[in-house]
Amino acid sequence: MNDSKSIRTWLGHPLSLSTLFFTELWERFSYYGMRALLVLFMVDEVQNGGMSLDDEKATAIYGLYTAFVYLACLPGGWIADRLLGARKAVWVGGLVIAAGHFTLAIPNQTAFFTGLLLVVLGTGLLKPNVSAMVGQLYPEGGARRDAGFTLFYMGINMGAFLGPLVCSYLGENVNWHMGFAAAGFGMVFGVIQFWLTGHRLGDAGLISRRSGDANDSGSRMDRAWFPVIGFVAALGLFIVLIVSGVLQVNALSLAQYTTYVIVGLAVVFFVYLFVFGKLNSAEFKQTLVIVVLFIASAVFWSGFEQAGSSLNLFAERYTDRLAFGFEIPAGWFQSLGPLFIVALAPVFASLWVRLAKRQLDPSMPAKFALGLLLLGLGFLVMVGAAKFVVAGQKAAPYWLVLTYLIHTMGELCMSPVGLSSVTKLAPKRFMGQMMGIWFLATSLGNLIAGLMAGRFDPEALNEMPDIFLQIVLTTVGASAILFVCNQPITKLMTKEN
Repeated sequence: MNDSKSIRTWLGHPLSLSTLFFTELWERFSYYGMRALLVLFMVDEVQNGGMSLDDEKATAIYGLYTAFVYLACLPGGWIADRLLGARKAVWVGGLVIAAGHFTLAIPNQTAFFTGLLLVVLGTGLLKPNVSAMVGQLYPEGGARRDAGFTLFYMGINMGAFLGPLVCSYLGENVNWHMGFAAAGFGMVFGVIQFWLTGHRLGDAGLISRRSGDANDSGSRMDRAWFPVIGFVAALGLFIVLIVSGVLQVNALSLAQYTTYVIVGLAVVFFVYLFVFGKLNSAEFKQTLVIVVLFIASAVFWSGFEQAGSSLNLFAERYTDRLAFGFEIPAGWFQSLGPLFIVALAPVFASLWVRLAKRQLDPSMPAKFALGLLLLGLGFLVMVGAAKFVVAGQKAAPYWLVLTYLIHTMGELCMSPVGLSSVTKLAPKRFMGQMMGIWFLATSLGNLIAGLMAGRFDPEALNEMPDIFLQIVLTTVGASAILFVCNQPITKLMTKEN
């Protein structure tokens, strides 16, 4: 069909991709800018403006926060599917995120946790629905959709590159709360951009169906708000009980129990889908593939997301950061991965398209296996860096640089392809919810990453190489399993009605 949207393009893709590209760029600027500060702020001394928490508690809070950011994507997808539509959910989510960052800028412990909660709720609305709209721009599917998601992923990482540079410099060298405020301004820019260019999206992100018949749709939509209202009320009561001191929360225990809750949610969702989702044969098999990729994704992120916790602390404490008389902020190392993504994403996007034309494109399971293998190799580099620390020396910066480079190549094999796989394999009527479940795997990985980071005891440095080695063995083992199961998984994906 030759309409204006197909004629007007942006980097060879629909013009509307640019709207989603820059919205997610600014959202990731705010998220990763703040994330680079989070653990460092919590472990810093009170007299320096920090919270004076020990590593175990700080990384548990970090794990809970990053886990809930992605966990919130599940109800966020449901709200978009049933109530708001993806486009309105992105708009509201962006405003809530900005409010959260500005609340974090208030030097008060209650404001700190309130700000984290607002960022969680806003991201749950925004993130899955931006990705779902990208999928709607490519109804034809195929390698071009994978390339589009890879370019979209480059936008994510441009924001993730700039955020730590700005926020870490302000936070570490001026004032922690100025760094948090800078993240808030980033999200404001994203909301303004989305509002100014939203007309390019056409019908993407609008609600296309209503439950029930036309005469009853209004009452049904009203009833659909009840669980949302109930959740908000329960959350408000929970916050009041904590602030008033009636309820005491142990971050480490909460993180451990939340791990079981997230696994349980995933199991319940997939069981519900298989038993009550009325899936046809093709949908059933393709959903089985999503289950396998869900597990692989959780394993990947449990290692990869050490970046904001254990690797961030490694940069701050054990890395020689002096260069030409200037001490590089520890948070700047968080920009390495996104920088490599921006540089390599076009290469990988082109590679997948060229391989597909020659019928040599690796399958999704093979790409996931390769991503896990590269993740393990990156942590093998950290085993060597940790041995220098055990010997009483500071590690040279190139250890972290090489680790982030290898991890980035693994991420490019896995994450954008994973987003594309969900939009390709998920039953259309469950698209928003399935995007939420996909981010649930990231949530689980982030939570496990925070718990694992707490095992890096600064009083027991001799254990550091062994902990990194355990991560190597876990990720490489998962990669080997996926390589072995590649063909049967691929057959499930190709079964269609």
